[in-house]
Amino acid sequence: MKITSTKTRTALLLATALGLLLASVCSAQTATSGNPGAAPAQTTATPAPADGSTKPHDDTFVIGVDDVLNINVWKEPDISRSIPVRSDGKISLPLAGEMQAAGQTPRQLEQLIATKLQSFISEPEVTVIVQEIRSQRFNILGQVSKPGSYALTNSMTILDAIAVAGGFRDFAKQKSIYVLRQNPNGDPIRLPFNYKEVVKGKNTAQNIKLEPRDTIYVP
Repeated sequence: MKITSTKTRTALLLATALGLLLASVCSAQTATSGNPGAAPAQTTATPAPADGSTKPHDDTFVIGVDDVLNINVWKEPDISRSIPVRSDGKISLPLAGEMQAAGQTPRQLEQLIATKLQSFISEPEVTVIVQEIRSQRFNILGQVSKPGSYALTNSMTILDAIAVAGGFRDFAKQKSIYVLRQNPNGDPIRLPFNYKEVVKGKNTAQNIKLEPRDTIYVP
């Protein structure tokens, strides 16, 4: 009877150990099987930015001659490129051919390019970004070191323009500067600018932000 009891206890211990081992294996399998479930969520989220659904645009900007455009056609590196707008206002792309770019917004040009590519590419994703603005210019004339026509950058003021033109010549009338600008109806207006006052911190509102085709005259 003692031998039988010993054998019984041994069998019970083996069964208990086997049960614990099986439970540990099952727990490990469950933990392992849970990780692949999380991985697909990351895989699905990763390509999301590539769908081109969020494109920064300023729909008020109109493309002009000499502007440099960065054109990207998703998954089509042979078509994607940086290209300047020609003097006739057109650009040329492989497959799409020639098309009018000047006078259109970037979004309008995207739609035009996509339409032309539809015969060759299924659902083309096109992004147009103005890489360099060269079409918007201002003029500065008179008693400055380097009079001429210059590219107009964002938020450029009269003081910025004078600096770009190399500053004043010796006999410049710094109190009598003015800007010639056209109203929407085409009539010219004259905006006075007293350099002496502005640099002293007086009437700084005179230092206006320039607009395309403004002409600064320094007598």
